[in-house]
Amino acid sequence: MMRIVVKVGSAVLAHNDSLAFDRMGNLVNFLAELKKNNEVVLVSSGAVAAGYTKIQLDRSVITNKQALASIGQPVLMHTYAEKFSKHNIIISQVLVTAANLSKVQEINKIKNTVDTLISNGVLPIINENDATTTDELEVGDNDQLSAYITKHIDADMLIILSDIDAYYDKDPRKNTDAKILKIVNSIDKKDLDKNATPHGTFATGGIVTKLKAASYLLNNNIDTFLATGFDLKDIQSYLLDENHIGGTLFTNKGAK
Repeated sequence: MMRIVVKVGSAVLAHNDSLAFDRMGNLVNFLAELKKNNEVVLVSSGAVAAGYTKIQLDRSVITNKQALASIGQPVLMHTYAEKFSKHNIIISQVLVTAANLSKVQEINKIKNTVDTLISNGVLPIINENDATTTDELEVGDNDQLSAYITKHIDADMLIILSDIDAYYDKDPRKNTDAKILKIVNSIDKKDLDKNATPHGTFATGGIVTKLKAASYLLNNNIDTFLATGFDLKDIQSYLLDENHIGGTLFTNKGAK
């Protein structure tokens, strides 16, 4: 049995200024299946997007964004709770800040909480506490958060589900001959130093933050798998059928 952290981004969870309920349903169905033989932790974006469905505030203003996160977090969790209940799965909310991840004592508290939840069959859903974070105390984005959580709770693998379906040898938006890199053992520093280019309205990262997360975990000998969150066939094939068809595996261990 593996302990797997699954991170899903706002680009997957939001559509046309609303929550993408069908995609959330497909995600929950997949996680329920994965949970049958694995310990599963979800790192979920989407609080700001969920808040925006209730009140349309200017997201470029930090206080508005924090307010939207505060409004949206219970909306998001209620939606997850309803969908997971169909599988008789209880969920929990774990909100963290950068301060929680900067001290060993705080890290241990998070791990102990997650361990207790998992041992009781609960599926923890983790998010940064966007309603109270400041520039000085924010993790930055949920790609980085998911990488830190993966390491600190002794997980075996991070799965990043995104609007980006894989890591390519060149930008596929600009190059029609771009090829998927199915297995990556190291990431060039110049790719890590590029500016983040988020795609969706509510997104904060892009490929760069995902590469940084994967690089952090590579340095800690933990695998990362990047796949699309729009169509889950690649990640289902990899994790449930042990068949690597699409997506990118970042690993120090060679091919699976």
